[in-house]
Amino acid sequence: MKQAVNLPSSRGNSRWRRVFYFLALAAMAALAWFWTPLTGRAEAGAAYAARVGCSCRFVAGRPLDQCRDDFLPGMGLVILSEDAQEKSVTARLLPLASETVRFREGRGCAFAAQD
Repeated sequence: MKQAVNLPSSRGNSRWRRVFYFLALAAMAALAWFWTPLTGRAEAGAAYAARVGCSCRFVAGRPLDQCRDDFLPGMGLVILSEDAQEKSVTARLLPLASETVRFREGRGCAFAAQD
């Protein structure tokens, strides 16, 4: 004797599919609505992190990995990298923002556009 197999109904699947599409559309709408403030804060955070990292590395002479200790709480997503030859530090908050600060003797750390 064969056993009956209970297959999920296509009606139930289409309901979940509609819910998923609605939630995806709502998430995209929220991202579009908050994009400008989000990128503005990301750019400000990257600029702050680059300036702090440059001062820590080239003014105080500390290793770059210790410079994260000087960050404000909530800046865990910022990535720091240095170019020792250029004496610059770049902070990135992927994929939203990136900022580079260079050290110049007698001037300290300044944004690359201010050189």
